[in-house]
Amino acid sequence: MSADGPHRVLQPPGWAAPRGYANGVAARGLQVHVAGQIGWDEQQRMVGDDLVAQVRQALANVRAVLAQAGAEPCHLVRMTWYLTDKREYLARAREIGAAYRELIGHYGVAMSAVQVVALIEDRAKVEIEATAVVPG
Repeated sequence: MSADGPHRVLQPPGWAAPRGYANGVAARGLQVHVAGQIGWDEQQRMVGDDLVAQVRQALANVRAVLAQAGAEPCHLVRMTWYLTDKREYLARAREIGAAYRELIGHYGVAMSAVQVVALIEDRAKVEIEATAVVPG
């Protein structure tokens, strides 16, 4: 949709630029919807109880599902993060940001983060849903 990538970031005039996400994204193409991914490996074994390790694994899982549709992280347009501890997330934001940049690479994604009481898997601290649009 633009020279900068497969989608267009929506930033209303006069609004302060968001940090770490986009206010909105417009895209055209094949939609890929990724179910909530948590910090477990392909055998459904939790990578541990560390939040950053779980985020890293959940993001790797998102990438693996995207790849099945021929999509890449640059095609992501929307993510929703469900977290069991807002304070831990904020305290570890730099480390989480580093993992995000390493595995996803760009912040042109409309994102929401929500604290929840619990996730279905007892040890899970984060669950990430994603939507991508592959131009075509």
